[in-house]
Parts: sequence; structure tokens; C-alpha cells
Amino acid sequence: MRTRLRDKLFPEGGKIRSYLRTVNRFVKSIFNKQYVKEQITKIKEKGWRVTWIEMKRYMIMGTAAEPEEFYQIWINKNEPNEEELEKQKDIKFEINPKISIIIPMYNTPEKFFKELVDGLIEQTYPNWELCLADGSPEKNEKLEKIYKKDERIKYKFIGENKGISGNTNAALELATGDFIALLDHDDLLPKFSLYEIVKCINKNPDVDFIYTDEDKFEELGGKRYDPYFKSDFAPDTLRANNFICHFSVFKKELMEELGGFRSEFDGAQDYDIILRMSEKAKKIIHIPKVLYHWRVHALSTAKSGGTAKPYAYEAGIKAVQAHIDRIGLKGEVVSGNTLGTYKVNYEIKGNPKVSIVIPNKDYASTLKVCLKSIKRLTTYENYEIIVVENNSEEQKTFDYYDEIDGKDKIKVVKYPKKGFNYSKIINYGVANSDGEYIIQLNNDTELITPNWIEEMLGFAQREDVGGVGAELFYPDKSIQHAGIIIGIGGVAGHVFRNIPHGMHGYFSKDAMIQNMSAVTAACIMASRKMYETVGNMDEKFEVAFNDVDFCLKIREQGKLIVYNPYVQFIHYESKSRGFEDTLEKQKRFKGEVERFQKKWEKILKDGDPYYNINLRLDNDQCAIKPEKVKYND
Repeated sequence: MRTRLRDKLFPEGGKIRSYLRTVNRFVKSIFNKQYVKEQITKIKEKGWRVTWIEMKRYMIMGTAAEPEEFYQIWINKNEPNEEELEKQKDIKFEINPKISIIIPMYNTPEKFFKELVDGLIEQTYPNWELCLADGSPEKNEKLEKIYKKDERIKYKFIGENKGISGNTNAALELATGDFIALLDHDDLLPKFSLYEIVKCINKNPDVDFIYTDEDKFEELGGKRYDPYFKSDFAPDTLRANNFICHFSVFKKELMEELGGFRSEFDGAQDYDIILRMSEKAKKIIHIPKVLYHWRVHALSTAKSGGTAKPYAYEAGIKAVQAHIDRIGLKGEVVSGNTLGTYKVNYEIKGNPKVSIVIPNKDYASTLKVCLKSIKRLTTYENYEIIVVENNSEEQKTFDYYDEIDGKDKIKVVKYPKKGFNYSKIINYGVANSDGEYIIQLNNDTELITPNWIEEMLGFAQREDVGGVGAELFYPDKSIQHAGIIIGIGGVAGHVFRNIPHGMHGYFSKDAMIQNMSAVTAACIMASRKMYETVGNMDEKFEVAFNDVDFCLKIREQGKLIVYNPYVQFIHYESKSRGFEDTLEKQKRFKGEVERFQKKWEKILKDGDPYYNINLRLDNDQCAIKPEKVKYND
């Protein structure tokens, strides 16, 4: 009864529920002697500021800040036990492809190599071969005893170090399988990894390229942690970061067509091959299961945070640049916001006019902040601002309109109907604009990024892109919007809300360009042609979910939605519209929820392709599900 009352008064996904969780975690923490002791130690080691930021993040993020505990729960509930592994061995597949696992070796530690080989021998799917090419200065007799354990292991001593690409190509020459799988000499595959790969192939015989989720494990003790539950294939996300990485499996004939690995990209040779593979593959499938363990040791990238191999990131820039050049996109690749991420500065075609449509009701001072920030900072010249007046009541608002109308590229148009219907107001503003590209912008925003229009236009001009969004912050610079996930709160919700300034969300996704299913209409760019194609904003969504619906209609056209964190605004959320604080508004909101759930039932059922089924939908921080997951396989 108490639970039902709580859910009614403070619904899941609501702000009050979130605040209550934060308060609860705070109270529990201050009475936890061990936690307090840990924070005192942190203060001594890291200082007050860093410790406070981390504590604040914990209070906000909850389970996302406790990944190790929840990950162990997830492992226990979702990975096969010994009995299930034995059953896998008896499974008879219709298609039984040979999987060739290729590994370049160089001064490989005996312990690492033994663990790798033992793990492969214990695979529940038997039709594999291990192809090893050793570029070490001399043969290691201890390793010889290990690779001779199984006839499926092929070993070639090169006699010289040809670099990681050259050594990998030497291993590739040994491969006779139907599919090629990439693996590092110090990493591991779980016993069921190849079984899951082959299960996927049987379900999708035309698949060209398969990738999986991954985690890390400690060299000492073998503790698993930091799982990376990835999205389905996303081209802009891939250009921003090699999120695919390992465990990757490719059709052999496709690998042969590409000509193997290229030494000029050493350090990012796997990134280069994945980018090239993505250009050629007709069907790419992501298996949302942890089928790869990345070993953490002193010299690994995982341990160093990437600092052990700085050359790899320079090679990454080269790989992405070569990729966009091949596919005919014009732009320059540079380093991104965080280590290991990249940014493409796309070339602007021509000088298209951009219309910024801003709905407004009263709060003249708020609108003034927005317009002044645009005028002060915007570097793009060919734009207009359409302020859509919507039933204001204060005289000072109309006085301000008289002051700005016809000046500084601003035009004020009066929405002719009563009441608030965001979709109708925007559609009216678009109809009264001249631009080839449209930016919907809330009146309670303040621009941070000077070249924001150029940043958005570079993506919006691409044929494969339908909409471009921005990163929005609350006034305290914590995140308000970093993309929208379908399914959060039962409908859709912003991800990474309230993360403090200076911190980052799950695998720093808030800080890098990504493909997403939706972005907020508080700031979104789309072409006029796209508005015409999808039939403008759906006016049946008066207030809520009209932006998500708009983005999903764009996705139905086969176009991409891009979240661009290099465009930033402060968002003084819902100042002029107000909150859902009346029975009438709540009734309308409930109706819009039901309409959305009915209209977009399939994606709600199947899951957001740019999220991961192993992550929670009652949490906007990409927290791990603590229950058994129902996979779609």
C-alpha cells in the first residue's frame, strides 16, 4: 500500500523521486563509517574540490556510481552457469562457420598467453582456429608448449617485428575460416563468446560484421569491472570514438577485399579497419552481451587511461580523416573534448539562410537574455530570428517587441490562436520564416558557443542527417540535456541530467558527438525540406513529446539524428510555460504519454537502438540493470 501511494505521489522518473533518492543516499552515506573514512582519504590524496565533485556525482547518480556491485549482480543473473555452458556444447547449429581468431604477438608474457589459450580451448563452440604471428626478437620455448596444446592453433614465427599491422597481416595469412575475429595477445574471451557469435550468424546468415560489449579485468585477482554496454551501429558515434573496438568479427571475403591492415595507421589499425569495414558491410550487428575481457595491467591502454600510447590518438585522427575523405564528406578531423575522442569540422556548403524560430509568452527579460546572447556571440551572418508571440499579457512584453521588431535580423509574428500548443506555434513560426534551415530555440536559453550555427549546419547539410541537437546546461552548469533515450520513464527522457560541471557521464558520452534517437526541441536544427517531408511538428502533441515524435518521424525517413556537444546553451527550463502543476495540465500530459506510447509502440518494445538493453530505464545515468535481462535473440 505504502509503495503504491509513493508511486502515485512521486512517480518514477519524476524530479521529486530523484531528489528523494539523492537525500536518502546522503543520509545513508554520512552514517556509513567506511564511506566517511574513504572520503577523508580522498581529501588527503585529491583535495577538497575533486572529492566534493565525486561525492556530488554519487549523490545524484546513485547506482551508476556503484558499478562494481551492480555489475557483479548483473554477471550472476545474466551470464551462463556451468550447467548452461555444458548445454551449449550440445547445441547443433544449421550453419557452423569456422571462426579464425587472429592475434599479433610481440614479447607476449607466458601467463597472459596461457590464460588466453586455455580460454579458447574451453569455448563451448568448437569450430575455431587461432592464428598467431610472432614478431618477437626470438622464439620463446615456454610459449611453444602452450600453443602446441591444440591442433586448432597455428603459430608463425616471423623473425622480425613488422609492426602491429604487419604482424596482424601475417596472422591473417594463416586464416582459413569463414569469419575473422580480432583479439589482443593479453586479453580473454569468455567461454560462451564464440557460441554467441555463431548463434547470431545462424539468425542472420547475411551478416558481414559483428561486434559485442566488453569489460575490463584486473591482472591480479581477475576482478571484472567497468562494462561497456554499447549502442547499435552509429556512424557519427564511431567517427567520434572507436566504441566498437573488440570483440569484432568480420566475413573473411570482406576482409580480403579490404586488403588487411595498414601500417600507416599503427596504433589505430583496428580503428582504421573498422571504419573501412563499416563502409563496405551491408549488415552490421551488435550483440549486447559482454563477450570480451580487456586485461588491465601496467602498460595497457585500459590502465593508463590512454596516456601509455599517445601515438594511437594521432593515428586515430588520420584514420577518421581517411574515412571521411573516402566517403566523400568534406571536413577536417581534430581531437575531441576528451582523450580518445575526435571531432569532424564539416565544410559548410554555400551560405544558406538559417531561420531561428523562438516561441515567446511574456518574460521579456528572459527573451532579452536569449536574443542578446545570439547577437553578441553568433559568428554566422546569414540568419533571421522569428519570435512567435503567443498570447502575452504584460505590456512590457509588447514594448520590447516594438523595440526589437525589424532590427538585428529579428521579426516578431503573432500566433493568431488562443492557448498554448507548442507544435502549432512552431509550425506557424516555420511558415513565416524564409530560411533553408530551421532552428527551433526556446526563449529561456542563453548561447555559450559562438560558432553554433556552423557547428549544426555542418551536420544538417549531410544527406544522411535529418536533425541536429545541442548540449544544454542548467544555470549551475550541470547537464540538462545530452540527448534523449526512448524508454526512460516509460516514454522518453534526457540522459545524464544533473551531472556536475567538470564530470562526465557513461564513457564520457555526454562530451562526444553521437547518433541518438532524439534530441530536445529546446535547440534543434533541421532543413525546411525535412519539415515538409515529415509533415511538420505533430500538433496533437500540444506540449510534451512533440520533439521526440518529430525526431522519430525523421528516423522513419532513414535519416540520422546527431547530438553535438560542441553547441552549448544554458537553459532556464520552462520559465514562460510553467510546470505541470494543475489537474488540467496533468490530464493533458497523461493523454500525450498514452498517445506517444501507442504511436511509437514498436521502438518502446524493441528498445532504443542507441541505448543498450542491459542499462536501466528508470535511471537517466546509464546505470546497469540489477535484474535478469530479456534479450531479443
